[in-house]
Formats: sequence, structure tokens, C-alpha cells
Amino acid sequence: MSNCDEPMEEYAEPVEETNGHSFYRVKQRLKDRSKKVAQTKEILSKQAVQTKEILSKQAVKIAKQAEEHEKFINKVTHLVGVLGFGGFCFLLGARPQDTRYVYCLFYFIFVPLRWIYYRYKKWHYYLLDFCYYANTIFLVDLLLYPRNEKFFMVCFSFAEGPLAWALIVWRCSLVFSSLDKLVSVLIHLLPGLVFFTIRWWDPATFAAMHPEGSSARASWPYVESKTYLWTWLFVVPLVAYSLWQLLYFLIVNVLRRQRLLRDPEVMTSYRELSKKAQKANNLWWRLSGLLGDQNRLFMYIVLQAIFTVATMALTVPIFLSYELHVVFLILKVSASVWNGGSFLLEVMPRQVILKEKKKKAEVQPTETQVDQTLEVQPIQTRLDQSLNHEASQT
Repeated sequence: MSNCDEPMEEYAEPVEETNGHSFYRVKQRLKDRSKKVAQTKEILSKQAVQTKEILSKQAVKIAKQAEEHEKFINKVTHLVGVLGFGGFCFLLGARPQDTRYVYCLFYFIFVPLRWIYYRYKKWHYYLLDFCYYANTIFLVDLLLYPRNEKFFMVCFSFAEGPLAWALIVWRCSLVFSSLDKLVSVLIHLLPGLVFFTIRWWDPATFAAMHPEGSSARASWPYVESKTYLWTWLFVVPLVAYSLWQLLYFLIVNVLRRQRLLRDPEVMTSYRELSKKAQKANNLWWRLSGLLGDQNRLFMYIVLQAIFTVATMALTVPIFLSYELHVVFLILKVSASVWNGGSFLLEVMPRQVILKEKKKKAEVQPTETQVDQTLEVQPIQTRLDQSLNHEASQT
């Protein structure tokens, strides 16, 4: 037994020394790892600070570039708009018979571009509004039936009726630095100017419409009687308007109803006007609620019909009087320019202030996102967990 005990004692001592030496190595390794963790934390914190500074500088730089780009686009739009408007005024006096071709060119260029832009913004249902319906009819008349007197009178009623008064009632703004506002004004203003020149200033139209063997007429088209006048300036245009209203209701409120319900961001004229009216709590909002909230759409259609009937009736005296027509044109242009000035002096400064507040509010969220992206704390946590795991195994 004694011989057997001695080897056991000899073996026990090396094991104790080996265990002590192993524990020392693990302890030393833990110290080294702790130093590495501290160094890593310091490096990551420095990198986080540097990254924050770089990203903040880049964000400021990108914001400045975007702002400069927007200013440049606005300046170019303003320049082109002012030159174009001045050129059109010159053409209106020098060659009034050519204004129709300028209008057709405007339609073929800007209406498709507006559809693309509005499709991206989910505003494309605006192109189903009456103003685009009427402008399409104008294009057919000017290009295909330029000598049709009755067709001309229907177009005259549309242009100097609902479209013209929409400039005043809906406060369209002539702002040369905004392409969207500029196109909106021209969609309503240009047709009236074109049909004004055809009605009173176009010598080519007068010559073309003189019947053979008769003396020259005072104007074109020739008004045969009051009944003829009211039929083609009021009754027939009102029937054409009713057809549009029926088609619009079927497309927007029946065929595309589920699409509009699924996506509240898709805008229609009714949605936009009701939202603005509700926010302002104005007369239109109170009138549309006379039959209750569930019938606001019906009341909107009724109010729009009343507006159309009234404005079309006013085209009859405008059609008969050159002086009254000139005064009405001045009123339309003045209202658009006045609204544009109000937008530039009142609305735009408020928008600039709101943008500055928004930029300041975005600074702190940006820094928070940087911290989350770098994940400094999760990295430290994983390193600590790794050391604890290794220590427990030892």
C-alpha cells in the first residue's frame, strides 16, 4: 500500500501546480481582454463622434445643395414664365389669330407632363375635372372644326363661364416661380383669351365666315336671335356639363370607389376641397353639411351645378358686349395676379419658417439614428458576454 501511495502524492503535486498555472493564465487572459474591451470602447466612441460629425456635415451639405437646386429651378421657371407671358401678350396684340396655336402647343406639352407628375403624387384624378374635359373640347374645336359657329359658342360658354370664374372663386395664383401654379392658371385663363380674340379681334375668322353675296358682318359668329343665343350659350353647354358630371360620378364614385377607399392618399377635387373647407370651417363646409355628413358628396355636386348654371348664364351678356368682355378679362387677370402676390408675400414666408423648424427638429433624430447604426452598446455587451462565458468554462 505504501508503494502505491507514493506515486499518488507525486502525481498530486504537479496537478496542483498545473491548475495554479492554468488559473493564472486565464486570469491574465481576462485582464488582457478587459484592456482590449476598454480600448475597443474608446475607439468606437471616437468613431461614433467622428461619424456623427461627418454625417451632420453631409446632411447640411445635401440640404444646402437641395435648397440651391430648388432656388435655381424656381429662378428658371420664373424667367421662362415671365418671358412666356410677355411674349404671349405681344402675340395677342401683333397676331391675335395665332394665339390658338400657342394654346394648342401649351396643351400638348404641359397636360401630359402634368399627368405624369400627378400620377406620381397620386393626384391624377384631378385630370378628370371639368376644366380638363372642357380644354379637350376646345382642342377639338380649334383643330378640327374652327369654322363651326355653334361649336364655338359652346366652347365660349365653357371658357368664359365655369373655367373663368374658377380663377376668382378658387383663388388661383399666378406665381411664375411655381410651374404647377402657373399651369393651373393657364389651364383656366388661356381658353378665354383665345376665344376672346376669335370673337372680337381675328380678321381671318371674319373673312372666312362671310357668306357669298352678302355684306360683311359686324362680328363672328352671327347672332340670329335671343333664342339661338341662349340655346348655344346656355342650354347645350349645360347638357354637355351634365354628361361630364355623370361620367365623373360613374368613374370616381362607382368604378374606382374601392381604390379610393383603400388609399386615402389618392386625392380628388372633392377630397381636397372638403379637407380645406373643414379645416377653415368656411361657408362651403357649412353648406355641404346641410343634409348631414353622409350627404356631403351629393351637396358638393349640387353646389357645383349651381355654380356652373350661374356662370354659364353670365356668358350671354359677355358674348354680346365687347366692353364688358374686356372688363371681365381684366378682372380675371387681376385676380390671378393679386392671389399670386398674396402667395409670395404671405404664404411663402410661413412655409420658409416651417421648413426651418422642420430642419432643426430633424437634427436630433439623425444623431439617434447614428448611434443605433453604430451599435456601440451592443458590441460592448457581446464582448462582455464572451469574457464571462470563457471565465465560466474555465
